Amino acid sequence: MKSVSPFTITSSTASEEHDALSDFTTDRRVLLLSALAIPIGAIAAVVAKVLIWLIAVITNAVFFFRFSTEAVTFGGHNFGWWGVLVPALGGLVIGLMARYGSEKIRGHGIPEALEAILLGRSLINPRVAILKPISSAISIGTGGPYGAEGPIIMTGGAFGSLFAQLFHLTSAERKTLLVAGAAAGMAAVFATPVAGVLLAVELLLFEWKPRSFIPVAVASIVAAVVRQPLLGVGPIFPVQTHAILEPKFLACALLVGICVGLLASLLTNIVYACEDGFAKLPIHWMWWPAVGGLLVGIGGYLDPRVLGVGYETIHSLMRGEILGTALIGLIVAKGLVWSISLGSGTSGGVLAPLLMVGGGMGALLGTWLGIGDPGLWAIVGMAAIMGGAMSAPLTGIIFVLELTHDLNTMPALLVGTVAAFGVTVLLLRRSILTEKLARRGQHISREYSVDAFALIRVGDVMDRTPPIVPDTTTVAELAAQLAQPGSAGARRQATLIERDGLLAGIVTRGDLLRAQRANGASSMTVARAGTANPIAVFADETLDEALNKMLHHNVGRLPVVARENARKIVGYLGRPEILGARTRGREEESHRERGPLGKRLS
Repeated sequence: MKSVSPFTITSSTASEEHDALSDFTTDRRVLLLSALAIPIGAIAAVVAKVLIWLIAVITNAVFFFRFSTEAVTFGGHNFGWWGVLVPALGGLVIGLMARYGSEKIRGHGIPEALEAILLGRSLINPRVAILKPISSAISIGTGGPYGAEGPIIMTGGAFGSLFAQLFHLTSAERKTLLVAGAAAGMAAVFATPVAGVLLAVELLLFEWKPRSFIPVAVASIVAAVVRQPLLGVGPIFPVQTHAILEPKFLACALLVGICVGLLASLLTNIVYACEDGFAKLPIHWMWWPAVGGLLVGIGGYLDPRVLGVGYETIHSLMRGEILGTALIGLIVAKGLVWSISLGSGTSGGVLAPLLMVGGGMGALLGTWLGIGDPGLWAIVGMAAIMGGAMSAPLTGIIFVLELTHDLNTMPALLVGTVAAFGVTVLLLRRSILTEKLARRGQHISREYSVDAFALIRVGDVMDRTPPIVPDTTTVAELAAQLAQPGSAGARRQATLIERDGLLAGIVTRGDLLRAQRANGASSMTVARAGTANPIAVFADETLDEALNKMLHHNVGRLPVVARENARKIVGYLGRPEILGARTRGREEESHRERGPLGKRLS
């Protein structure tokens, strides 16, 4: 009889194992990851400073023909034909960098970070960490209608991944440090450490565990602290605090949220329609950013405010300084120019353009409603478009609060953002961030829930009347029993073996076939043909623990034994029981019925 490590357990050990079940699986390695997150947060802040500095230098050089590190705005300037040409030249440089450097620098960064996390074992090439910020600085500095957040999220994540690769870590731990770098990058650019953490939770981590949450928070906090001497203290878009909002304002916030949700859906479709349009061009994709840049230049010629990051325009919207037809022009021009440019595959971000377009829509609706300050509705529109287009409602709410420090807007932000999120969830199959991955043949589920296998106990689904035979039964006798119609063990791939009423082993169909081919098969007992001391499981263990045992020992079924006596058979766990647990979870989602109270009343 084959033998594996015997499954014996003392009563004290059994009690300890039973008490070991806890709310979280995090161990002390979280301290190591948190320590590693500290330098990652600091590095992300420095990279953010370098990126913003480089954008300012390039912008001043190519548009104003001077060396300066001061941030500039494009509004009110007329650059003539040169302003049309510069974005095209920037796009040409980016196309060359993408083709001969790394194609990973194309796009706005977040889908690439998602791809590295889900498919690349959180390993990012060092070349991407260098080329991404440079290409983004060139793109934005030459007038690209983007913000620095997408590139810094990708760059911060790249440095987090590179730093993690210096140590002996699992893929899951590398993912934590990659995301820590990404969250720290966002915290450094916008002085929004809490929103950086929420972005990680809602978009990048694909889990909710202290093992990942704590290091990400550490990196984000460190980046926010290091940011202060480098880039200044937040908020970066301070506004005059609004009064406590009346209930009628929440009704307006609902309307703004719905309209912004529709706008987010439209923008998502336009972006990918532009991407499809560029794919049909009879030229190599290397030239697409140059073509997109030319169209950006034309848009900038008509309205210079659409060029560059547009942070001053965003701040003006929050202060309620842009009104009337200027809002319509800003929404249309920025939305189209950004969609075309992003569809061309150049390097840039989505957040700042979305804030501008969403803020413009909010301010426009606020002006039309005539209730409150248009700046209030611009703020609501900005949070709503983040919640809708990026499918990150909590991030949108906290992000705008950290940008403005106006806590009185919280109820309106919540209403507007949830409304926009609801609209886009119902209208769009995927967000603007995950659609790109879907086009590459990859699917991402954005709905997180506790694994049913971690909640259901073995005893809830096990077969309580398993097929059992004495150890003296011969192989021929068991084969004959299984061949009988309606046999209790006929549907099972294994039969339990007992001796003196206790578990002695397990014999599988494969064991029987091998035994029947051997000499003396007619007299061979199931005890000789099967496995002695099989791996077993307790009825009060979770299905998740049982599955881990199956995978670790490469077995497909487990005897279930009593905790007070590890040889007393109480059941059997096989694939049908496990699939049945999954089916039960599906039924809870799909089966509708009246509860007991409803049945009595009817």
